[in-house]
Amino acid sequence: MAKTIAILALPGVQLLDVSGPLDVFAQANIEAARTVYALQVIACEPGAITSSSGVRMLPDRIAGDSDERVDTLLVAGAPHAATLPISSANLRWLRDMASRSRRYGSVCTGAFVLAATGLLEGKHITTHWAAATALRQTYPTVVVDEDALYVRDGNVRTAAGVTAGLDLALSLVEEDLGRDIAMRVAGQLVMFFKRPGGQMQFSRKGETRPAGRSVLQEVQRWIVAHPELDHNIASLAEHAGLSARHFARLFHTEVGTTPGAWVEATRITTARTLLESEHGAPKQVAAKCGFGNVDTFRRAFVKHVGVTPAEYRKRYFPGA
Repeated sequence: MAKTIAILALPGVQLLDVSGPLDVFAQANIEAARTVYALQVIACEPGAITSSSGVRMLPDRIAGDSDERVDTLLVAGAPHAATLPISSANLRWLRDMASRSRRYGSVCTGAFVLAATGLLEGKHITTHWAAATALRQTYPTVVVDEDALYVRDGNVRTAAGVTAGLDLALSLVEEDLGRDIAMRVAGQLVMFFKRPGGQMQFSRKGETRPAGRSVLQEVQRWIVAHPELDHNIASLAEHAGLSARHFARLFHTEVGTTPGAWVEATRITTARTLLESEHGAPKQVAAKCGFGNVDTFRRAFVKHVGVTPAEYRKRYFPGA
């Protein structure tokens, strides 16, 4: 008997959050030479669902119209999912359906809707890196991994932003049908079987911006303009015209981090820009960004971005 994969598509849904996973499951049917998965799109209300791109799709069923059990229930994300009004009736339906399914989860910001049911309390999950902080603040009992592409916790499955929905779907195919078929699906869809690194390599969340009072912002702009210099507490405090102790305390209070951490984050932001350019060889980038040697640069880059400088550069210059 076919396993029903149902995706709840919210108003304004991101189309790839729905179509991407469905195409993975559809290809799995082809590779398995049988109908392993029966696919459904569920809407909150009757009528066509208008996606964030304006494309409209017709749902197979409406939430609450049937209590038919599904094998896997996923909630697709939408750009404004965090503030999207979902009726209490639909949240009750979602909680009930998810509780009776073999596994359930979300793609991207669909995690906000799933969390609103209470089903993610105490669970380890992921969502789009740009939404992770807001999700963590709104639902403090949910443990959010903002680097993971997808996370499995018990019968809960969650994926990061947009294309990570394909990674999640492929992992579900591997769970159900094994590595061989999952690899064949990946090959046919021209996607990684296991994508290298996490989503922080795509994130711009760590980019530094001047903050605090004007004297601190002037120091921060100095660091951005000259990342190659030896920016220690003493030199930065001298540049600000303050004592080292007062400068360090003031910086941490008003900027929210230590001067050293801010300097490192700024150097990594600059390094990313240089690695994305035509002449961004890691050794030269390390020197231009103030790292003492390549090994120190590599460790700091992996800590902030999740991949090595060489791996990051290959995303922009594959032959480098």
